[in-house]
Amino acid sequence: MKQFIRVLINISVANTSTYLLWSAFSFWIYLETRSVLVLSVLSGTYMLLVTLSSMFFGTIVDKHKKKRVIAGASVVTMALLLIAGAIFFLSDTAHLADMSSPVFWLFSLPLLLSALTGNLRSITLSTLVSILVPKQDYGRANGLVGTIQGFGMIANTVFSGLIIGYLGMDWAIMITLLLSAGTLVHLFFLTIPEEHIVHDPLLHNRQIDFRGAFRAIHLVPGLMALIFFTTFNNFIGGAFTVLLDPYGLTLFSVELWGIILGFTGTGFILGGLLIGKLGLGKKPLRSLLLGYVFISLICIFFTLREGSVLFVGGMFLFMLVAPLIEAGEQTIIQTVVPKPKQGRVFGFAQTVEAGVTPVSIFIIGPLAQSVIIPYMQRDAGKKAFGWLLGEGDTRGIALTFVITGTFMLLLSLFAFRTKAYHILSTSYKRNMVKEE
Repeated sequence: MKQFIRVLINISVANTSTYLLWSAFSFWIYLETRSVLVLSVLSGTYMLLVTLSSMFFGTIVDKHKKKRVIAGASVVTMALLLIAGAIFFLSDTAHLADMSSPVFWLFSLPLLLSALTGNLRSITLSTLVSILVPKQDYGRANGLVGTIQGFGMIANTVFSGLIIGYLGMDWAIMITLLLSAGTLVHLFFLTIPEEHIVHDPLLHNRQIDFRGAFRAIHLVPGLMALIFFTTFNNFIGGAFTVLLDPYGLTLFSVELWGIILGFTGTGFILGGLLIGKLGLGKKPLRSLLLGYVFISLICIFFTLREGSVLFVGGMFLFMLVAPLIEAGEQTIIQTVVPKPKQGRVFGFAQTVEAGVTPVSIFIIGPLAQSVIIPYMQRDAGKKAFGWLLGEGDTRGIALTFVITGTFMLLLSLFAFRTKAYHILSTSYKRNMVKEE
């Protein structure tokens, strides 16, 4: 477990450094343009790249030693950050903030790709749980992952807001470069005992092994249904990705918004600690679905009135429940899928789940910007939904959250009634009994 924690910290710091820069860029570009559409295009492009690359990343993880994969990702990250930094310091701010300018894309694309390398490290980390941790402790290990990610989230959001508010985008780039360099050096002092792991001989020279992923998933009844269910639930993630920053930055200054995100991130830490202490129970799939029900309810209620207490409290509860969902899915896959195939299964799951997010982003962002927000600013919208949403400048975004949360609540409740839910619960129980 000590070795696992060392690797976990390295990967978390490396991912936090790149996400810090991406968050800082999102804050900076929104303040420069005040456009929800720009954020939706950037977020949607990122999730589209996640969708296209995840199976490739999963195949890489299954074919190579895990430390080599982490080191390769860190080297590529450094190179991309250096390119982005050079473009920023050599370009005019007006061109960097103009989505129609080639300079905007020359700068944002390396940032996108550097953040994308974090997904390769995350898939690797998911497989390392089953390599370094006993099966009965998978849930607790995944809880620790959530705890460390929570600390990273706080550092990310608080410092990105403060850096943009007080120092500027140039400092965000330099700090990210220093953190990334530090994690690369730290890798030289890490060892991952992996000699006993047998890699899948069916991989051969395949770069993207969809067939192996499908084979491993279909061997576990109900697992494909779980993956597709979490895919539909990522619809709610698209709403948060596009709308949370515009809503928060309308109510608060960028400095205060970063601090608020840091505070609510403590909920992620607390949720991870609770899972690390208590585990997920004997039915992690049931725990996962209950987590989705709670998050859907939060999405419906936390913006019903334009008040900071309701909004911040809802965000805290959202963060508290989120590690339960993530740990539940990770634990089920780590338990029922053989170790040599886990990289491809995690990659396939990320591909499918992430695939719906850019769709929801590209739908929700433009729809909110051009239809729902203007509608709620007119008398017709205020008359129709004023009784529910009250008054304020963010009622269009609030209505979008309510619609999204209601859809996801109905889907989550329906999942409990499906045959796949009972089949996968039985598969998980059978694997745990076999291990004992």
